[in-house]
Amino acid sequence: MASIDFGTLRRQIGMEAVLALLGFAPSQRRGGQVRGPCPIHKPRSTHSRSFSAHVERNMYHCFCCGSRGNQLDLWAAATRQPLHQAAIDLCEKLHRPVPQLSR
Repeated sequence: MASIDFGTLRRQIGMEAVLALLGFAPSQRRGGQVRGPCPIHKPRSTHSRSFSAHVERNMYHCFCCGSRGNQLDLWAAATRQPLHQAAIDLCEKLHRPVPQLSR
């Protein structure tokens, strides 16, 4: 299994790209912060604001299910994949090469 350079990947792919892939439609936007229904536990209400993401800091938190982390953690949680596989999947979806650690 190849070693992925997660730091480079986090710098190359932002939170907004991940949210767009997940079809996230915010119910509230304030500066760099968006709120809306959680793409992980998918509440029934489209007006939910339990999920908060800060697109400039590439961080998210759901106040309902407790999930939190960066944009790669979000993709892994929403697609229910281990982080390594989720990183590869995300790169494929965005048509980007997977950054590898140099030895």
